[in-house]
Amino acid sequence: MKRGVLYTILGAAMLAMASCTTDHPQREGLDKAPEKESSYIEGELLVKFTPEVVSILEEAGITRGGELTRSGVPSLDEVLEIVGGCHIERIFPIDDANEARTRANGLHRWFLVRFDKGLSTAAVAARFSTLGEVQKVDFNRTIKRAYNSKATPLPTEKLQMLTATTRATSTDPLLSEQWNLINRGDKFNTGKVKKSVAGADVQCEGAWQRSCGDNSVVVAVLDEGIFIEHPDLKENIWINEDEVARSDKDNDNNGYKGDINGYNFVYDSGVITWNNALDSGHGTHVAGVISAVNKNGEGVSSIAGGDGTAGSGVKIMVCQIFSGNTATSLLSTVRAIKYAADNGAVVLQCSWGYVSPIANIYDWGEVGFATEEEWKKGSPLESDALEYFTHNAGSPNGAIEGGIAVFAGGNESAAAAGYPGAAEGYISVAATAADFTPAVYTNYGPGTTISAPGGDQDYYFEYVDAEHNYGEVGCILSTLPFHISESGYGYMEGTSMACPHVSGVVALAISYATQLRRHLTADELYDLIHETATPIDQYMTGKKQYYRYVADLGAIQPMNFNKSAYKGKMGAGQVNAAELLAKIAGAGCQMRFPNITVAVDGCVVEAPARYLIGAANATFEVEIADNSVASCEIIEGNKVAFKGLKVGSTSAKIKILNDTALVIEHSFNITVRTSANDSGWL
Repeated sequence: MKRGVLYTILGAAMLAMASCTTDHPQREGLDKAPEKESSYIEGELLVKFTPEVVSILEEAGITRGGELTRSGVPSLDEVLEIVGGCHIERIFPIDDANEARTRANGLHRWFLVRFDKGLSTAAVAARFSTLGEVQKVDFNRTIKRAYNSKATPLPTEKLQMLTATTRATSTDPLLSEQWNLINRGDKFNTGKVKKSVAGADVQCEGAWQRSCGDNSVVVAVLDEGIFIEHPDLKENIWINEDEVARSDKDNDNNGYKGDINGYNFVYDSGVITWNNALDSGHGTHVAGVISAVNKNGEGVSSIAGGDGTAGSGVKIMVCQIFSGNTATSLLSTVRAIKYAADNGAVVLQCSWGYVSPIANIYDWGEVGFATEEEWKKGSPLESDALEYFTHNAGSPNGAIEGGIAVFAGGNESAAAAGYPGAAEGYISVAATAADFTPAVYTNYGPGTTISAPGGDQDYYFEYVDAEHNYGEVGCILSTLPFHISESGYGYMEGTSMACPHVSGVVALAISYATQLRRHLTADELYDLIHETATPIDQYMTGKKQYYRYVADLGAIQPMNFNKSAYKGKMGAGQVNAAELLAKIAGAGCQMRFPNITVAVDGCVVEAPARYLIGAANATFEVEIADNSVASCEIIEGNKVAFKGLKVGSTSAKIKILNDTALVIEHSFNITVRTSANDSGWL
């Protein structure tokens, strides 16, 4: 059966290329072999040069792009001459605010190298790899969906009927249909077997008593484009305040033009698209699970979509890496990952990955990396980009330091999760049904971090009747573009649907930490997600019966599997938002007013309320030990503006008197440099 979208990045094994006779002896072994190299884009390599070579390239002006045939490095020039007409450009564009940490992490040393498409890409890669001036070589792989899946639309008549019953309240009319958020155990229990268990959800009710989501928390959705004008999403779409919509200028100097809601990495444009005739609506569906607007009396509810009050609801950053049947590339994906970290996202929502290494090759054509070591060696740029996100997203002064990357575990019914999610430090999500049992398609076993509701239409086939479409029963209900569903809502399933449940819960936890002014590292939060999961091994007994269309027979056939095979292999259990938020209050440490770095004659503005509870409406004063180094003043909005006067540093104190007459005093340092921006990077 078709399932919710899981993307696969085609395999990266370097094939041995046969040598052939040529009129150019220096190109021996480089001419293209008869077999097409379909796993990667021809005539392109992703190359990480040594610092010395990068310095030469930068002196030559090769930063954003340019032609280069001679570098001044003899061994490199020899290869450039062989491959002919070489175009070199930096993979990650210069972002003024983040250039220092880009360089500190070595991402500025990755370059896209284009050459004669008539040459064997694998053989050129091998030639580059022999150079001492080259540290790593990667292929710009073509990224495609593993299969296509269209959503099942929610009938407009059903939406109107449910809306009519809740019109007098602000309740979201479709919440009663979202067993994945609130499961009373009263659905799917009229057959021979009880197929719904109370609490087999992500425990939103308990979590919402603490937080419904904070608008300072941003989740980057790497997927198809999102329908940003959807009435149940629009208010929670991230806005880049420093950018201008559809601008042909990079107004905020982050390397991307017109990125008002994110960026379309498929077409290298700030214009997000969602209405391609071949789009599945997957990106919009994922966004709705995480942060559809809650308590607006319209459509669905979501995990972290707020409570209808100002400042609530996490924001969705659109990082579009797919559009219709247009293939994207590893280059687009890694740029999206870094963009997310540099522009404020703290959660990376990735319903894509490699096929499981032990998937049935007859069904899937090829398999993914077998080990983490193999993945890092075979896809070094992807590994570097993800490491950049997990270490550099967030803030050392905010609720979360580092980023959390969440991946779909895969839909191949294989006993191992696919990479990159299976790698240590990332979250790989398996899918469950409404009774905690494994979804019939889910991957499990090594590399699986945690489970979440993903839908399971094959399992609930017996509940299909004249009123229920097969694709709707037991699946996940969320937002869709209107050209896919007239009602704007519909159903999907897959680990790619389980994935945003975990992303939403993580965003909710960071929101609660923000409200409590608690500071956690990404590693601390990662551990808490494991510790607070709901145990589900007790449900891994007996056989699970389901129905599946068998192409060879041309009919729906009853099937089953032993649930005991999944025992201890569905990760730590099912993600539990209520338990996770309950742990946040005692986790990490209390935030403190941050140290300030400012340029001479520059100005940095900070809001004490971002770090200190009770500071929003309090009175406060700042004492600077050496007023010749820096000065400050209280400005509108209960903020403090610090001005650098001369190079140097000084200690300072901020005293806050809140409503209870309690004096809170924090010490901090002010450093004035010759040149610095708001983030303190030189």
